[in-house]
Amino acid sequence: MPTINTATGTCAPKDLGFTLIHEHITAGFPGWEFDNAGFNRKAEVAKAVERLKEVKSLGVSSMVDPCPMELGRDPEFTAEVAEKAGVRVVVATGLYNEALGIPPHFRGLAPDDIAEVYVRELTEGIGKTGIKAGIIKTATGGIPGMTETAKTIGIYEEKCLRAAARAQKATGAPILCHNDELGPFGRETLDVFADEGVDFNRVLIGHACGVGDMRYYFDILERGAWIGFDRFGIESIATDKMRLASLIGLLAVGYDRIMLSHDFVGCWLGRTTKEWDAFLKKSPNWSYSHIMRNILPQLNKAGVSEGTIRTMTVENPCAYFGG
Repeated sequence: MPTINTATGTCAPKDLGFTLIHEHITAGFPGWEFDNAGFNRKAEVAKAVERLKEVKSLGVSSMVDPCPMELGRDPEFTAEVAEKAGVRVVVATGLYNEALGIPPHFRGLAPDDIAEVYVRELTEGIGKTGIKAGIIKTATGGIPGMTETAKTIGIYEEKCLRAAARAQKATGAPILCHNDELGPFGRETLDVFADEGVDFNRVLIGHACGVGDMRYYFDILERGAWIGFDRFGIESIATDKMRLASLIGLLAVGYDRIMLSHDFVGCWLGRTTKEWDAFLKKSPNWSYSHIMRNILPQLNKAGVSEGTIRTMTVENPCAYFGG
């Protein structure tokens, strides 16, 4: 049985329990560290601990934080919060997309060089923290205007996908893929991984819930990958009603290789903007607890069994991590 690296040690896949597959303890766009006036670490840790204690009381045992290395990842902050709250948190190695990430240093490296960094963070630890990543993050797509005109993944994104594939094969760690809803490149992502010989049972194509395209879902699921319905509560991107309709439809015809989450950011680094405040205003239910408090009851009401809910929240994460 493989072991999983978490921020506070290792565990077996069967020990994960009810898992939120895509959340963020901290996040911030590159450059936030130059504009972090007013950040009170002690207060933010306390708020994060209370949020995780809340979801623990609702039955959540574990959480995956696939924050890439350049978007405000803070493994020591995460470890402190996880330890105090009693919730396992898996942190990530990996880089984001071309629109908002992949610093120039990495753009100039070959896939094998980037893979070497990923493997080091998975096997030795992140920087000098001693905390090992337990998952590999990739990202494609970007922002309105850029993604809408993009025909496929970017050249640097492909380089990072190949690096992720090679690191996955070297370590066995699963890959979690951000695929922007505006230009979902899940199919293209799997094409790159197929070329690299990756086992799709270790690949999750994230943010599928905002796409609303059954052909897209079928194409990914029938190739043996997992999909993430992992942005519940973000109404500014897609309504939860649409997410539920897609999810219930997939379950009704026998597709259950699905995992659930919110993509919630507990601690946003740097100052907030008017755009961020407007984003939050449109998504009043966005939190770590929305699925347990609101979405699962709606699934029950629609006739989704407790066994199917357990499959998506307990058994699938276990299998994805090699259990």
